[in-house]
Amino acid sequence: MAKKKLQSGFQLNGIAPNLLLKEIEKTAPFLFQGEIKTDTDKTAYLEKLRYYKKNLKQLNHINLSDYFYLCVSAHWTTAGTFVPTDVDNQIRKGLWQHPTILKHIKKMAQTTIESWKWDYHQVTNRVYRDTSDKIIISTHEGTWLSVAIGAYCALIQNNLPAEANEVASVILEDIKFEENLVKKLYQEKDHLAFLTIAPLIAHNFGDLDRVMVQWDMHESNEFCKSIYKLGHQVNESYSDLLVYIGQVNKAITSNENHRHMALRAPKCLRKSCDFLVPVGPFMDHWGVKLGSSEKLSLSEKAEIIVALFEGFKREDKTLGYARTFKGLIAQLPQGMDSLDEFLSFDFLQEIKTSEFIKIAAIDQQTFERSYIEKLDQFECPITGHKFNS
Repeated sequence: MAKKKLQSGFQLNGIAPNLLLKEIEKTAPFLFQGEIKTDTDKTAYLEKLRYYKKNLKQLNHINLSDYFYLCVSAHWTTAGTFVPTDVDNQIRKGLWQHPTILKHIKKMAQTTIESWKWDYHQVTNRVYRDTSDKIIISTHEGTWLSVAIGAYCALIQNNLPAEANEVASVILEDIKFEENLVKKLYQEKDHLAFLTIAPLIAHNFGDLDRVMVQWDMHESNEFCKSIYKLGHQVNESYSDLLVYIGQVNKAITSNENHRHMALRAPKCLRKSCDFLVPVGPFMDHWGVKLGSSEKLSLSEKAEIIVALFEGFKREDKTLGYARTFKGLIAQLPQGMDSLDEFLSFDFLQEIKTSEFIKIAAIDQQTFERSYIEKLDQFECPITGHKFNS
């Protein structure tokens, strides 16, 4: 099949821009409905997507660097949604190998650097917030690292060492930020905060590793070698707490933070950025938000409960789904009875005697205490660290 050329002469080797906007609208319709703010420098990428949605003909005139910006913006907007746009491999490698890359690579590298400071707080709930409710870290840092290391590899392969070093310096800044956060929460002995960032840190360094391997530079390039497998192997340049927290995630929280395939079924969850899934397993508050929302009808809340139960049965260690159910039901005037007309008899019979209900019946303090105890009891097989030591 011949590759499509736009009026600008740019030859596409990925999804057409107009189709990409349709994909964004399917999974993040709230972007185009005025729910989120796009009027700051750090949210300009969101505003640009809205601009293109209103001016589709402009998409015919974009070049490679414009298309790269569009794809990065699309991924930032949807990475925290239930169905992220499938452009990650394009922005990590594919577009960096385009036949016209030398005309655009420096601008694409600058876009990559600038995107490190883009404001993503309205488009994801996979975050850790501090006691003042300020977002500190999310999986978007990993999304950024995966693009940045791709930029670095492309710059090296195109003999642009100065530009590569500029990207590398920001990568190191991000890694140091994440390392310092791990050290801080470990020193403060904040169990729940540490367990919340564990899957985020593991995801972020996992993305970094994955793209270095994708470029086959994890062993051949000295910079890549110096930051490879930070969550798996002790590195003398970094705290071994990075390995420890990776092992904590593997042992305690990894089963709670997957692709949430079951939650793709209830399309009502895509109505609002408020409904985006948070970090598991501490999801009681998300259930409260869903249960109390006036944007969701009772029938839609019933649909969500069915999806939560189905997800639990597929992944029986996803306890966060049961905690979400607990929070949701608590907000309904008659609990589960409020939803009787929307749920089948067989479903009600099955859920009433399930392990799902037993987990939901545990009070929040007791549930969280069980995880605090798990963390205290865990000893890292690689570093020997224990949280309570």
